[in-house]
Amino acid sequence: MIPTSSTRRPVALALLLIVAGMIGWWAAFSLTIEKIEALENPGRAAGCDFSVLVQCTENLNSPQGAIFGFPNPLIGLAAWIAPIVVGVALLAGARFARWFWVIFWLGFVGAISFVVWLITQSIFVLGTLCPWCMVTWSVTIPSFLAVTAYVVAEGALPLGAGARRAGKAVLRWVPLATVLAYVVIAVIAQLRLDVLSNL
Repeated sequence: MIPTSSTRRPVALALLLIVAGMIGWWAAFSLTIEKIEALENPGRAAGCDFSVLVQCTENLNSPQGAIFGFPNPLIGLAAWIAPIVVGVALLAGARFARWFWVIFWLGFVGAISFVVWLITQSIFVLGTLCPWCMVTWSVTIPSFLAVTAYVVAEGALPLGAGARRAGKAVLRWVPLATVLAYVVIAVIAQLRLDVLSNL
């Protein structure tokens, strides 16, 4: 188990993981349905196509939409189950070993890296904003920040007492950091795509 000075359950983290996991899974499910319907009815506009700028079709049909050779939403269908399960387990009082938290955190490192790449591809290459993709971005960001701060604060990563204190302090600032990340993405999208004029 992770050595910790507190025996309290991380309820806020657990709830975040559950809610983010459910939202992320629903977004992945919705995109998967859109992809299936597009395959069944070629040329059909996706239900989440609202304009030339805000749409799913361009993203789903692009090479970036199937980076590993199959539709990206299938990754979400599988991956978002993990935060839900971990969150429920934490609420039930489960305690996990250090190695488990490191692996769980590395999963989120992969997720945020993938999301950052998808954001850049969407804004700078495809020139579109996929609604369900943005939902996925919006829950991945706070999840990554919270899990990172938690594993540092609880000593899962061997970074020393100073880092643990910093991690505990950062946990309180996750909501603000999340909002700032949203603002940065929105500003970049506006500067690149002139979103407000093209809605």
